[in-house]
Amino acid sequence: MEIGNKILELRKKCGFSQEQLAEKMEVARQTISKWELGETSPDIAQAKKLSSIFKVSLDELVNNDVKDIVVEKVSNIEKLAGMIIFIIKLGIGLYIGMIIIAILSAIFFHIPNSNISNKITNESQATYVEE
Repeated sequence: MEIGNKILELRKKCGFSQEQLAEKMEVARQTISKWELGETSPDIAQAKKLSSIFKVSLDELVNNDVKDIVVEKVSNIEKLAGMIIFIIKLGIGLYIGMIIIAILSAIFFHIPNSNISNKITNESQATYVEE
């Protein structure tokens, strides 16, 4: 729908005549007629004033479909959030894995060393007694 048709639709919905809308807009009635016929279009300041009078956004006034943009942005945010959650889970998994490796290393490498040192101590004591 062209902006002219939208102005016509919103004007009728609000119950304004072309003359009444022209008075609110501080323009000639012919200007409103030209907008509605699509011969001319309001400038941005006039469009802002129309959106205020009709209590609609500029996007709605010009039929700018922002739903697709919003859906795309939400979709991108969801993808980013999913990636961040994956990275956090991966980091936590690696951290836990390192802790488990450290604990297992301490268990497996510390106990055999103490057995070896006990053996060495016992052997040296045994050789000392024999002499």
